[in-house]
Amino acid sequence: MGTGGVYSGSGGAKAGGTGGAVVLGTGGAPISSTGGASATGGTGGAGGTASTGGTSASSGGDTGVGGPGNGGKAAAAGSDGAGGSVATAGSTGTDPGTAGDGDSMVGPNYPKSADLMSKGLPAGKTFTFTMSSATSKYFTGMDPTLTAKGTFNRTVTVYVPAKYKDGAPAPFMVIQDGPGQLGNVKLALDNLTQGTDPARRLPAFVAIAVQNGGGDGKGSERGLEYDTVSEKYALFVQNEVLPLVESNAALKAAYPNFSLTTDPDGRGTVGCSSGSSAAFTMGWFHPELFRRIVTYSGTFVAQQNDSAPEQAMYPLGAWDYHSVLNLVGTTTPAKPLRVFINANQNDNGAGTGDANHHDWLLANQRMAAAFKAQNYHYRFVEGLGAGHCAGQVQDTTLPDTLLWVWQGYPLNY
Repeated sequence: MGTGGVYSGSGGAKAGGTGGAVVLGTGGAPISSTGGASATGGTGGAGGTASTGGTSASSGGDTGVGGPGNGGKAAAAGSDGAGGSVATAGSTGTDPGTAGDGDSMVGPNYPKSADLMSKGLPAGKTFTFTMSSATSKYFTGMDPTLTAKGTFNRTVTVYVPAKYKDGAPAPFMVIQDGPGQLGNVKLALDNLTQGTDPARRLPAFVAIAVQNGGGDGKGSERGLEYDTVSEKYALFVQNEVLPLVESNAALKAAYPNFSLTTDPDGRGTVGCSSGSSAAFTMGWFHPELFRRIVTYSGTFVAQQNDSAPEQAMYPLGAWDYHSVLNLVGTTTPAKPLRVFINANQNDNGAGTGDANHHDWLLANQRMAAAFKAQNYHYRFVEGLGAGHCAGQVQDTTLPDTLLWVWQGYPLNY
């Protein structure tokens, strides 16, 4: 049973050992790998140097992935071929075992977690800035799949928790649909970095909430960014959002030596609905950049634009992660991702079957099955009696979700 008696069930297995360098082919599928424990990035090679990053074509070509190298040095950055370098690094996290992995249910009653209630603890600092699509190399507002074209601005909100120590490279989580879950994430950070229970401690990660480009569904900017199965959104975050966070004048005034970690084990993503699909896609295509993934009511279904060039490789969009192509279940070795997924009993589309490739609950159940088959560290929570992106489900589960997804990462305070 979980905290408060709301969780039941278990089962899942830990991820298999990740050895050496993994070379990713077009679309992120491994085409070759070198494994084994070694001082050059293999699992358990304490103090080793992660493997050198390769070159990634703009279409999602080969990217060298630094081996875990338990505390090893960062790998050299490779060129992403689309306007900026892709940082890669050796992982400093440790395998926490299988605690909390597997399938469970929550509800139908949803008590709000005490960790999402203000306890009067010192709060961190919030910074906000805007980005214009006119200066973007990735999302200009003029994509041919858009129903309505035009430049736009998006807001980015950054929360630096009180326990962050200036000068230390900060772990972070990118939140889609900003502000999204930022309010609850801030409370969880405040309470779980300053609490007295040593078993419930989060690292002081920075929360970066990125607003979507607007609209919803096929033909919209949000749909383009989130529902497209490609590396593009991950590269947008890596090469355009994160540099602006690190160089923000107000943030630098408060924290003169601020920086974000290049360690992929210290980089996570959070989303709900199509924002969940985007969060997972970030890690799927670039596990050397983002590895800790939280998705609520993920729309792992066929919502990719029919005229998108990605249709040639992934005809059913995110549905192909778990069904038909079954990318998760057939890609070996397993990618070094730690993934929380949620879907609820009354999620929109639930109960329609897979005839139209749009059953949200079924999609998440199949994602969980694919993760289990490949021995991923995964946690699937189904919410009873709840609907799409249900706030009460997140109010009950988010603190435990964050604690689980950050297992194995050292506290930085």
